[in-house]
Amino acid sequence: MLRIAACLATLAVAGCTAAPSRDVALNPLPGLEGEVVVTRHAGNDDLMTAGLGLEGLRQMLPPASADADAAEWRRRSIWSSWRGIADLRPGSLDELATVPGREFSAQLRLPGDNEPHRVVMQLPDHFDVANPCLMVAPASGSRGVYGAIAVAAPVGLPRGCAIVYTDKGAGSDFREAGADGIYVPHAHNGDNPEARWGEHVLAAARFGLAILDREGLRREAFTAGNVRVIATGISNGGGAVLRGGELDSEGLLDAVVAAAPNIQPRWTGMRPLFDYVTEAALYQPCMLADADRAEAPFVTPELREQGARRCALLRSAGLLDARTAAGQAREAGERLRVAGWDEGALQLAGQNIAFDVWRAVAVTYASAYGRYGVGGHPCGFGFAMLDANGRQRAATALEQQLWRSDGSGIPPTAGVAIVDPSAGGEDPLLPGLMCLRRLWTEEGPDARRVREGVDAVAASGQPRVADTVIVHGADDALIPPAFTSRPYAAMANAHGRAVTYVEVPRAQHFDAFLPFPAMAGYVPLLPEVWRQLAAAVDGSAAP
Repeated sequence: MLRIAACLATLAVAGCTAAPSRDVALNPLPGLEGEVVVTRHAGNDDLMTAGLGLEGLRQMLPPASADADAAEWRRRSIWSSWRGIADLRPGSLDELATVPGREFSAQLRLPGDNEPHRVVMQLPDHFDVANPCLMVAPASGSRGVYGAIAVAAPVGLPRGCAIVYTDKGAGSDFREAGADGIYVPHAHNGDNPEARWGEHVLAAARFGLAILDREGLRREAFTAGNVRVIATGISNGGGAVLRGGELDSEGLLDAVVAAAPNIQPRWTGMRPLFDYVTEAALYQPCMLADADRAEAPFVTPELREQGARRCALLRSAGLLDARTAAGQAREAGERLRVAGWDEGALQLAGQNIAFDVWRAVAVTYASAYGRYGVGGHPCGFGFAMLDANGRQRAATALEQQLWRSDGSGIPPTAGVAIVDPSAGGEDPLLPGLMCLRRLWTEEGPDARRVREGVDAVAASGQPRVADTVIVHGADDALIPPAFTSRPYAAMANAHGRAVTYVEVPRAQHFDAFLPFPAMAGYVPLLPEVWRQLAAAVDGSAAP
């Protein structure tokens, strides 16, 4: 490894130059913590797939981890990031180039944040110095720093673009927290990172320009004025790049391509994530008991039985009016439709129930919005490793390594479970979910604290970047376009900001789920994202 921190650590000092042969001052890079570590990647350890190639990424089992070195852990992280986001089947993705180059890894801290965040820049050997391109790719969900590699790399690396990835203040750097369980950055760092995701994107862009300058690739400085900078991301990463475009008063970004963005504009039709997630967590299981949904994707007899119990309990709590089981299931669905849910999203409700997605999001985001630390969750939730009897236990050294490589950033993941002290009764999850919902619907110190955090993440709906494209699946059941992309595009256009909105029929949120037989008839979203991204790199409109 090469260490290049000497000048970068003091970039704010006037007169700091990149090399004796150049007289150009480096771009300012505030917030650098520690050193920038440079590693070389080629052959069986390249930038695109860490040497796995497309066939290696398609393997169901991850690369070996026992006695793994740093290169092998990187390989496993990249494998996990690809498989968590992309549909790798032939037809969706048919080839991936082998791209040699270097990676520049660092930690940055935004002013006022409690914790630093990770950035990694990939600089391909065939970087186009004459027509330089830099992509900024924040991770999807709460994933680690490679969490957007499947979004940006297939387009950017073959074209000679450098790519800066950022975990945007979340990530999978879990750690033991003693009796209180496990520290999860997104939930526990106290920074409400979602409120600053736009700043993370711009910080990553500055980092990339500074590294390009430092490497002495040409005599002329690399600046936002002569480097084409494109920000792209999916899901939370999509929301982050839209927020970055809203904050870009410096003109750092030339284009934004956001896919299925978690974005919350204050506009007609918009609903905050915490509102619709906690609503769905309560009512969608009951809705699945409707006989008309028995053949919907991922709906099993077990889920329908659980749904019937949920219906009866919601009726007892005064949250449903119908007297019969069938009527309660239909009423749950009707309540969701009245609240703005499209039928395409409701048809895939079984997906989020089967994989416990709603509870995972609600638990993590309640903690993040309220800026609660480990052990401070207002509904008592926590995260821990559990033994066969459901008791909390310490993690092994190997398990802690796997959190970083395999974790999605939101438990349950990589062996880390949600601990719910209120679980019990006919429907063990319901008491905790009711508590989470009350944080949105009722008053009190904790509810106000969480809602203040929700207010802090609201988007302005006024992007400064003229070339802004949003791509969303029409049947997205996790981030419904009815609550996010459609109102955002409408708000932007109403304010005179041109936003291109592309809605893909029969596409949903998780391309990685498409190999399941239940998903027959659905199409991947990423190919359209790659098409729009290629046009953005080329500076042209997608046909």
